[in-house]
Amino acid sequence: MATLSACASPPWPNPDQTTSPSSNPNPNFLPDQSQTLDFESLMPPQPKSPQRYRSPAASPPGFSSAAPPTVLHLAFNQDQACFSAATDNGFRIYNCNPFSEQFRREFDGGGIGLVAMLFRCNIIALVGGGPNPHYPPNKVMIWDDHEGCCIGDLSPRAAVRSVRLRRDRIIVAVEQRILVYNFQDLNLLHQIETYPNPKGLCAVSQLSDSFVLACLGLQKGQIRVEHYSQKKTKFISAHDSRITCFALTLDGQLIATASSKGTLIRIFDTVQGTLLQEVRRGANVAEIYSLAFSSTARWLAVSSDKGTVHVFSLKVNSSISEEEKPQNPSNSDTAITPSNSSRSFIKFKGVLPKYFNSEWSVAQFRLQEGSHYIVAFGHEKNTVIILGMDGSFYRCQFDPVHGGEMTQLEYHNFLKPATETTM
Repeated sequence: MATLSACASPPWPNPDQTTSPSSNPNPNFLPDQSQTLDFESLMPPQPKSPQRYRSPAASPPGFSSAAPPTVLHLAFNQDQACFSAATDNGFRIYNCNPFSEQFRREFDGGGIGLVAMLFRCNIIALVGGGPNPHYPPNKVMIWDDHEGCCIGDLSPRAAVRSVRLRRDRIIVAVEQRILVYNFQDLNLLHQIETYPNPKGLCAVSQLSDSFVLACLGLQKGQIRVEHYSQKKTKFISAHDSRITCFALTLDGQLIATASSKGTLIRIFDTVQGTLLQEVRRGANVAEIYSLAFSSTARWLAVSSDKGTVHVFSLKVNSSISEEEKPQNPSNSDTAITPSNSSRSFIKFKGVLPKYFNSEWSVAQFRLQEGSHYIVAFGHEKNTVIILGMDGSFYRCQFDPVHGGEMTQLEYHNFLKPATETTM
């Protein structure tokens, strides 16, 4: 069930249109003009209804409450230029480079469990969470930050595990189902039954002419890929164990998967379901927290509970832009030979165990073991952004040729004022 006009606000906007920068009430949050919503082109007026939820308090960037809130969820936006933090008293939006808090909304102690951004536009999806949820955990509230209130909601009648946004679709994951809604009118378009999915695993492509959705299949270790443009469904038997993490490239043509063992990461072609590459995170069982492709699909970043972020070189993409290619032909992807690469053991192949023949990471960054971190690639060449549930923000750089330990370029605690942050 979906409803519009949750408060006295404009009816549902068209997500394919743009708006002028002068209409942005948050001047510190500079929108990408191609990705903001237009309130000049609207649906027919909807009846106004009384406001059902408490009004939030808008706080300026850098504002410090008496005590830092507890982070309940972290997520990058679609192009990894920004990230959102859902907390036990509201939500916050940050810019990655340069790092800065753009704005925050606090709800008189009410918690937000999930936040999903739509690039840099004013429409944000919220789900209540924490010990005192501000909204029901089984509803997706569509928040319009121009109006400072919710303009609609989705009610899947089950606890919402995750939300993914495209300009034309809203994807909601519940325990054993994926729901696909039309963004403009919130109509339910498709339901997919899945294997039990407590993490809400789901991924969508972001190119306008290619809508690809990946979710769990009905069997353990299985991935289901919906190619909506081609009206084609592909099932991939990715692992023998339960799948705990996966990620799509922006065009949806590649998917990286990890299982509950957390030792091997596999990269598949989503159209044919072919295994293209397998890389090894380590030998010990680990929980994989996040996987992220670089924009050119040349690199893959992995974070886990072992406290190390790994960057792997991928050999499956042939459309790398010229500026991403090394200047020296001898330094191409196939020539990268970090000291811990399996190529060091190539002459022993067939003699040593498979562990030694595995493809190992090119670069690593050490963090606190057991803490929860997510990763994405920065917009600067060969950089990685790492976010921690403890409020930590790292920007690191890796050497694509020699590999090894990454260099820390920047550190902030985004829960504390800038004056308290250690650089």
